[in-house]
Amino acid sequence: MTLDISHYPLLAKVHTPDDLRLLPKEDLRQVADELRAYLLASVSQSSGHFASGLGTVELTVALHYVYNTPFDRLIWDVGHQAYPHKILTGRKERITSIRKKGGLHPFPWPPESEYDTFAVGHSSTSISAALGMAIAAEKENRNRKVVAVIGDGAMTAGMAFEALNHGGDISKDMLVILNDNEMSISENVGALNSHLARLLTGSFFNSIRDGGKKLLSNVPPIKEFASRAEEHIKGMVVPGTIFEELGFNYIGPIDGHDVNGVVDTLSNMRNLSGPQILHVVTKKGKGYEVAEKDPIKFHAVPKFNPADNQLPKAAPSAPTFSKIFGDWICDMAARDPKLMGVTPAMREGSGLVQFSQQYPEQYFDVAIAEQHAVTLAAGLAIDGLNPVVAIYSTFLQRAYDQLIHDVALQNLPVLFAIDRAGIVGADGPTHQGAFDISYLRCIPNMVVMTPADEQDCRDMLYTGHLLKQPAAVRYPRGAGKGIAVSSDMTQLAIGESRSLRQGKQVAILNFGTLLPNAEAAAQQLDATLIDMRFVKPLDEAAIKGVLSSHSLLVTLEDNAIAGGAGSAVAEFVNTQPQLVKVLNIGLPDEFIMQGTQQEMYQELGLDCEGIVAKITESLSALGLESGSEVKQLKMQ
Repeated sequence: MTLDISHYPLLAKVHTPDDLRLLPKEDLRQVADELRAYLLASVSQSSGHFASGLGTVELTVALHYVYNTPFDRLIWDVGHQAYPHKILTGRKERITSIRKKGGLHPFPWPPESEYDTFAVGHSSTSISAALGMAIAAEKENRNRKVVAVIGDGAMTAGMAFEALNHGGDISKDMLVILNDNEMSISENVGALNSHLARLLTGSFFNSIRDGGKKLLSNVPPIKEFASRAEEHIKGMVVPGTIFEELGFNYIGPIDGHDVNGVVDTLSNMRNLSGPQILHVVTKKGKGYEVAEKDPIKFHAVPKFNPADNQLPKAAPSAPTFSKIFGDWICDMAARDPKLMGVTPAMREGSGLVQFSQQYPEQYFDVAIAEQHAVTLAAGLAIDGLNPVVAIYSTFLQRAYDQLIHDVALQNLPVLFAIDRAGIVGADGPTHQGAFDISYLRCIPNMVVMTPADEQDCRDMLYTGHLLKQPAAVRYPRGAGKGIAVSSDMTQLAIGESRSLRQGKQVAILNFGTLLPNAEAAAQQLDATLIDMRFVKPLDEAAIKGVLSSHSLLVTLEDNAIAGGAGSAVAEFVNTQPQLVKVLNIGLPDEFIMQGTQQEMYQELGLDCEGIVAKITESLSALGLESGSEVKQLKMQ
């Protein structure tokens, strides 16, 4: 899938930022217009993140025009805004392959390009990384510049302010660009502030300021007065006092869609010493009216026709697990006024829109602050409320200490509804929910549940909510089997599996929503099949029941094999007198790249054919064939 580059005559000349820097400044506006049109055409053909990239077009052009990338370091926070960056850095012909198996990575990815200086997928990491690079640049002493671009949503995370606090304290040369997309302090945009930004970054103002500081450095009272005078003069016209207090020189806000104005300001700031903040105001979805009006809807899009000015209606499908959770929490809140829903900025993705509208007093969106979300829930629980933390598997990793120290250690009844567990598809390695079973099952007091279908998920959420200890229900992205879900909720017996099929020689122990693949494989191999349902506690009685009558125990999970549910089974089997081979099938010890869920299941051998092949190979290694008599291993 390619685009006719002749429709974009200036962009066609830009193969790398070096080509961009050869253009006269007066051409940059046309470059930005062509880049925005190219982005619209490409994403509408390929699907992918959309509104954020439209908002960063002019900023991206200006950054690569002013800075000598890749020698100068450019770090993007929340990497879905970096599509224009990829287009300008030698990847425009492949941009329609983004998020596809074997295609461009969905976020900045150093193995893909030297212009991608730091891998990002989670937010709020750019300032810390930039500070590390700024320290390295100082030691290198080659006048390397370092710039971090952070969205205002990412500025809600404590990590960003930790980095600002440190960066201001050690005062290294670096620039942090706050990309404010009209969700923050944006009222002061206009000609006056753009003029002030140019003035405050210009050589005249800064030579006076630096010279004055040197002159007054030995006169403490006057030095303090001068410093405060500067702060108050700037405070009257710019909203940057908090950054100044943290030790950063604040400039802005400026219009982030005035490409020449941004170039002027960046050119002035490029040679300023010390830590700098540039506040740039942009608009998500800029240049595509419907995306400007609804940037959340157009944050990530399927293939669509731009002329329609709307996204295609999704074909009818089974409810997603996020929808199952959203319905459950509304139903549960109707019964339990003490239920409190907590999410770190994942209202739409986690299925909490209806709950937030129906129960606003019981709903808490803490922004991109996973650590705070978990400890907030601990505080709610310790005084008698019943918190439910709705969080993606990959984001819960960011609050692991709080999970252990603040929840599990105190054995508090917090329920974790873990969305996007297992293979997530197009978002790739930064978002795969590959590790939650491994990092949860080793924590004392935790109950860990793996539903196989929608009804299981609903019942497990109900079960976990009623427990008087920490509990987690992990479920994947996308739809389930399409079974009808009862409005009733059943409390499950903790640690109890269900036997689905009695076979010979091979026993498959399934954990989670790969059950249909396990069922097909069990049928083909005439194997016993048990849906384990609980990772912790394990149904040890069920495992004991198959040890003496089977030669091979196979565990199946959509999680890393290392430390996963299969590891738990193997650990238990090793305590038993019967020596039975255990084959663990799951995610290998590597980061899983992007591709559809089905493509990755096939590649990793988690589909029926892959499961059968792995089991057949293991039986062959034992000197057995499918359907032969049971053989117990013997001690050597």
